[in-house]
Amino acid sequence: MNAPVNVKDLYPADLVARGFDDLAHVPGPPPARSRTLRTIRFVADPRGTINRLAGTYGPVFRRQDYMGWGVTLLGPDANEMVLFNKDKIFSSKLGWDPVLELVFPNGLMMMDFDHHRGQRKALSIAFKPAPMKAYLGGLDEGIQRAIGRWRSDAPFKFYPAIKNLTLDLAAGCFLGLPWGPEAQAINQAFTDMVLAAVSIVRRPLPFTQMRRGVQGRAYLCDYFAREIPRRRGQVADDMFTQFCNTTDDDGNLLGDQAIIDHMNFLMMAAHDTLTSSITSLVYLLGKNPEWQEKLRDEVDGVRARHCPDPGSPLPFEALAELELVEMAFKEALRIVPPVPMIPRRALKDFEFGGFHIPAGAGVGINPLYTHNMPEHWPEPEKFDPLRFTTQMSANRHKYAWVPFGGGAHMCLGLHFAYMQAKCFFFHLLSTRRIELPQGYETEFRLIPIPRPKDGLPVTLAAR
Repeated sequence: MNAPVNVKDLYPADLVARGFDDLAHVPGPPPARSRTLRTIRFVADPRGTINRLAGTYGPVFRRQDYMGWGVTLLGPDANEMVLFNKDKIFSSKLGWDPVLELVFPNGLMMMDFDHHRGQRKALSIAFKPAPMKAYLGGLDEGIQRAIGRWRSDAPFKFYPAIKNLTLDLAAGCFLGLPWGPEAQAINQAFTDMVLAAVSIVRRPLPFTQMRRGVQGRAYLCDYFAREIPRRRGQVADDMFTQFCNTTDDDGNLLGDQAIIDHMNFLMMAAHDTLTSSITSLVYLLGKNPEWQEKLRDEVDGVRARHCPDPGSPLPFEALAELELVEMAFKEALRIVPPVPMIPRRALKDFEFGGFHIPAGAGVGINPLYTHNMPEHWPEPEKFDPLRFTTQMSANRHKYAWVPFGGGAHMCLGLHFAYMQAKCFFFHLLSTRRIELPQGYETEFRLIPIPRPKDGLPVTLAAR
C-alpha cells in the first residue's frame, strides 16, 4: 500500500478534457463570453441556475464553468450510474482535481479503484465500534460544555458558534488536542483551504484566497509532519494516532505523506459538512416548532430511560433509540445537502438519456436537484422527517437521497456524523428551545458547503 502510486498508470494515456465541439450534440447553453462571469453567476445561485437549465434543456445538458466544458446528469438513475460506477467509467480523482488538488491532494475522495479501496480499508479502523464509543465520550463532554456556555436570554449567531464547537470536537476526536490557540490556528487553516477550493482565481497569486488556502495547507502539513513521529507506537483514542499506527494487509505502516493527506481531507470533510448539516436542522426545527416538540419528547424519553441525572452522558447503546432525531437529520440533509454537487470525469465513452458522452468529459450529478424532485419527494419544500420511515422509504429509488454519496466512495464517516448529530440534539433539546425571530427566513449560500448568509440569529431559550 505504501509503494508510490503513479496516478497516470490508473487512467487511459490518451484521455483528454473535452471542449464545446465534443459536446455540441448535447443540449445546453452556448459558450459564454466569460466563463469566469458564468461561474460567478452560478456560485451566486446554484439552485436557480440548475433549475433553469433543467427546465430549458432537460435532465442531460452540457455546462461550462471555470473547469471548462462538461455535462450534468440529473435524477436518481444518473446518481446510481455515476456513484455505483459498476463499469469503472467515472473517476472521482479526476472529477475533484480541478477543485481540490492544490489544497486537498491525495485525500480519500481523490483516489480511484484499487488504490482507493486499499487506503479506505486501512482508514476504516478509526470508525469501528470500539473507537466510536470512545469518541462519543469526548463529544458528549464537549457538547454539554458548549451548550451550557451559550446565552439563553438573547439571539446570537448560531453558525459561527457551531463551527467553533465542531472544530473543538474534531480537534479532540481527530487529533487528541484540547481547545486552545493551536486548535484555533488549525481552524483558520482549514477555513482558508475550503474557501480556496472554490475560489475563482485558481492560482496561488499574492493576496488571493487560493494563496491563503495553499499557505493553510503548508501550515497543517508541517504540523502533522512534526506530530507523526511522536504518535508512532502510542496508544490513544484519537483518529490521528490510530492512523499513525495502522497497517495494511502486508503489515506496513501508512507512510507519513499518506497520513498527512488523509488527515487534511478527513478533518475538512467531517468539520465543515457537519457544521452545515447541524445548522440546517436547527433552522428547520426553529421554523417547525411542532417537529421540535416531537423530537424533544423522544429525547426526554431516552433521557428518562438511560440518564435521568442532570448532566449524565448519552450512552452509546441509546443512540439507536433516537430514531426520530435521525429521521429529522436525514430530512435536513435532503433539503440542504452538505455537498450539493458531485463531479466526476469519464474514463470511457458512455450513453445516458439517449446521448453519447465521450471519454474525458467532465460529468456532474446534483444531489440538490434530486433531493427536490417532486416525483420522489412530494411537496419537496416541506419539512417532513416521516419521509424516512421504513414504510415511506420502501419504494423510493435508492439513489434519490445521496447526501453521503454512494458506491465505493460512500462517506467513510457517515456513522460518525449520525452519532455527533444525535449527541448534539440530545443535549440541545434536553435543555433549550430553538426560537427564531418572528417571520424570519434565511438564505443559504450553497457553495462550497452550505451556510446561512446571515449566520442564523437564534435564541436558545432555557426550558
